Amino acid sequence: MPQNKIYRENYHEKTKHSYLSVQIDPNYVDASTQPSAFKVYPKFYRRLKLNGDNPNHTFIWLSSAITFEKLYKDVPYKLRVNPSAGALYPTEVYVQIRGVEGIIDGIYHLELENNYLTLIYELIDDGLESYIIPGKSINGFIFLIGCVYYRSSWKYQDRSMRYCFLDSGHHLGAIAASAYLHEKNTQLIFDFDKLGLNADLGFENKEFITGCVISGEAQEKKVRRLRLKVPFVSGTDYFEPNQFVEDAYQATSVQPSRQQKLEYPQFDLCQDKFFEAVWNRRSIRRFQKYSISQKDYWQIFQAVQQPIPTENFEEIEIYSVVHRVEGMSPGLYKGTHLIKAGNFSEKTGYLCINQAIARDGAVTVFFVSDYINYQTALQLAGFLGQRVYLFSNYWGVECSGIGAYYDDETQEFLGTDKAVLYAMTIGI
Repeated sequence: MPQNKIYRENYHEKTKHSYLSVQIDPNYVDASTQPSAFKVYPKFYRRLKLNGDNPNHTFIWLSSAITFEKLYKDVPYKLRVNPSAGALYPTEVYVQIRGVEGIIDGIYHLELENNYLTLIYELIDDGLESYIIPGKSINGFIFLIGCVYYRSSWKYQDRSMRYCFLDSGHHLGAIAASAYLHEKNTQLIFDFDKLGLNADLGFENKEFITGCVISGEAQEKKVRRLRLKVPFVSGTDYFEPNQFVEDAYQATSVQPSRQQKLEYPQFDLCQDKFFEAVWNRRSIRRFQKYSISQKDYWQIFQAVQQPIPTENFEEIEIYSVVHRVEGMSPGLYKGTHLIKAGNFSEKTGYLCINQAIARDGAVTVFFVSDYINYQTALQLAGFLGQRVYLFSNYWGVECSGIGAYYDDETQEFLGTDKAVLYAMTIGI
């Protein structure tokens, strides 16, 4: 059996939802037991307060900023520029900064709740490059996404593996959006020595690195691995291990992804309007069943399908179930091609675990892939999902991601043998 099929059987197949599985395990949790959502290093670590007048500071800050706070069932939630399944936010951001005026060369943790950069490692002749792009040195920024997986597995158990990778992709998309607003180049990297980095960053088994974004100038220069290990700091106030999630991460971190030529997207957006889309991004919980224009629909999806700036790649196909788009026949589309005509709003609502948003939106989309590397494919699906959020909001359309659906029935409805990785819905 091909290696990618083994990974699919072990991890994707074993986290599938079905009508029966959801009835047997409705997955109720006690909200009072939710683990902490923010990682904080000890008070004696050196910190740099992010300054809103400094473009390099705002570049980092806007990659993760808290944009809204609300109470839900007496539980406070701090909503951010990046979406997260259940608003659990398992992702953390680390950034290596080298050769940037006014900032000590080092590896920093973004202390999101207080808008600080916490210096966790000072560089000499070492750095993250040796794990990620050996033989080069980056003057600028290297972002790492870390996943404190128990924040998600506390609620979603084994299926949290999917949500951690999707949320990582969302966060990579948020970094890319901030880079666009600050006119900085970016490159996503998924194939690198993640396991070595986890060990040297002191994560033990409680956190793991998923994706990387480079933004800066590369020089031909050998950089050695970190000369010291970073002391362990937990990202939650308590922890319960999930061996399935840990095994899935280990296996998918060493499997190479497909490769492609590096290409950059070409967007022509109003900066102020796009900033508003980034800042006001929310997951809508109810649609009014209004139609959207065909122009808005195609603008959104043409922008979403711009090149992703990475050499490590898994192809993501997008199926669209059109419910209410002016001038378009309702039905199932693959790209621009109508493959099944009909009103499928009730069907998609059912497939998405009877969620009204999948029924009442204008379009429900499904991302599928015949991947080699499962972790990379899910992160790319999340990255595209972040684009759907931002470009929908940019053109005045609401959006929500949907991580829960009946996997096999959805696959059968779409008429594909490829894995269904993610669902989204847009509308008004």
